[in-house]
Amino acid sequence: MGLFDKIRNEFIDIIEWVDTTSDTIVWKFPRYHNEIKMNSKLTVRETQWAVFINEGAIADVFTPGMYTLSTENMPILTTLKGWKYGFNSPFKADVFFVSTRQFVNQKWGTRNPVMLRDAEFGPVRLRAFGSFAFRVKDPAVFLKEVAATNPEFTIDGINEQLRNLAVSRGMDAIAEAKIPILDLAANYDEVSARITEKIKPEFGELGLELTKFLIENISLPPEVEAALDKRSSMGIVGNLGAYAQYQAANAMEEAAKNPGGGLAGAGLGAGVGMAIGGQLGNIFQPNTVQPNTAQPSNTVQSSGTPPPLPSADPFYAAIDGKQAGPFTLEQLSRLITAGTINQQSQVWKKGMPGWTPAGATPELSSLFSNMPPPLP
Repeated sequence: MGLFDKIRNEFIDIIEWVDTTSDTIVWKFPRYHNEIKMNSKLTVRETQWAVFINEGAIADVFTPGMYTLSTENMPILTTLKGWKYGFNSPFKADVFFVSTRQFVNQKWGTRNPVMLRDAEFGPVRLRAFGSFAFRVKDPAVFLKEVAATNPEFTIDGINEQLRNLAVSRGMDAIAEAKIPILDLAANYDEVSARITEKIKPEFGELGLELTKFLIENISLPPEVEAALDKRSSMGIVGNLGAYAQYQAANAMEEAAKNPGGGLAGAGLGAGVGMAIGGQLGNIFQPNTVQPNTAQPSNTVQSSGTPPPLPSADPFYAAIDGKQAGPFTLEQLSRLITAGTINQQSQVWKKGMPGWTPAGATPELSSLFSNMPPPLP
C-alpha cells in the first residue's frame, strides 16, 4: 500500500452496506484498524439496522435513514467514551448491519414419522412438511443471543434450529388440536395458526419474528393410505348385491373363454354368485313372517283344485367361513355340482339342533350319491 493510500484510508468517512445476497442476516462493516471520523456519514437502508458495539458492549442502534455521526446522535457511545463535552476526534467501534427483511420459503418437515392418537383410527404415524418465513425483530437481542461477533452471519447458521422448533412445536399443536386425521386437510389454516402462536414466543427469545407458517402436507404411512383407498372403493361401489352379481357375471365370462375349464369355471362362478346373492338378499330383506295360506292336506279348496304341495324348509350353508342361504334343495344340488358345497360342509335348517355336515344329513346325502367318483 502506497503512502497516499495509507493516508486516504486512515479514517472512515462513509459507513454503509449494499446487500447483494439473499441469505445474509448480519454483516460487519470491515473497519480493520481504521478509525471512524467524527461527522462521518452513516447510511442505513430500508430493511437494515446498524448496531455500534464498543469493547464488546452494544451501544447505539440506528434505524433506516442517513446520519452524520456526532455526540448528539450517539448518546450511549458518547457516555461510554466520556465525550460529555463534544469530543470530536476519530474513534474505534465495531459496526454491524442487521437485515430486517423477510426470509421466506424456509422449509421444515419431519425426518421420521411421529406417533399420534386418532379418535377413529387409534395410534397412527404421521409425516408433515411445509414452509415458514421470519425476520429479525430486535437486532440487539439477535446479536447477543445468536450472531455474536461473527463478521457475517447467514440463514444457514440458524435455519436448523428454527426447523427443529417448527417440527417439535408443530406436531405438539397438531396433537393438541384433536382434529380427526381425515379432516386435517380441511383445517390446515387452523392448525397453522395454532402452530404460529405456539412458536412465536420462542422466536422472540432469539430476537426474531415468525411472520408466516404454512403446512403443505400431512400424510399417513403408505400401508394405511392403501387401506383407506380400499375403504373408499367400497363406499363408491354402493349396492353390494348388484356388485356381487356383476362380479359373478364377469367370472362366468372369463371362464367361458377358457376351453379347458370353461364348464367347471362357469358352474363355480354361478354357484359362488348364487351363494353371495342369496346371502346379501337375506341380509337386506325385512325380517317379517309371511302368513301361511296353504290349506290342510286333507281338505279340498272351494274352487275344487288341490292345495299346493307342502314345501321343505330351506337350508343354510357355511361357505368360505360365512353363513349363506337360505337355499332350496334344487339350489343346493347346483352348489354341490359346482363344488361349492361338499359332504363336509356344515348345513342347518329349522328344527335341527345345530350345524351338521351335509353328507350326514338325510335330505342331502342322496344329492352326493349322484356325483361321479374322483378320476383314478
